[in-house]
Amino acid sequence: MLERYEAGIELFGTEVKSVRAGQVNLKDSFCTVRNGELFVRGMHISPYEKGNIFNRDPMRVKRLLMHKREIRKLGESSAQDGLALIPLRLYLKDSRVKVELGLCKGKKLYDKRETDAKRQAEREMDRARKERNNP
Repeated sequence: MLERYEAGIELFGTEVKSVRAGQVNLKDSFCTVRNGELFVRGMHISPYEKGNIFNRDPMRVKRLLMHKREIRKLGESSAQDGLALIPLRLYLKDSRVKVELGLCKGKKLYDKRETDAKRQAEREMDRARKERNNP
């Protein structure tokens, strides 16, 4: 990760209640810049239990709130340098929901292979420990 940014997020009432309850999944979410606006895609906010007809689609595209010059800078850097904007965490700040964004660079193929090799080695060591402890 190269840089961190803080952005507000445009949510509806039942979505805010779900966020307060911790019913958010940021896995596979990413940010895009379109027409001078910043959006987060793939963020899942579970429907609020008592929200009935006021609940929104959990996977809807949500608009992020930042200054125009920051959005323009992020859009240019993510388009040119092969960088990606990734939501890292969601948190409350003065009763407002904020998103921490990271400007990240993807892994190269050899880095992925190295990570897979380490993961495989860990699995084999865990299996050996289990076999040794349970004869």
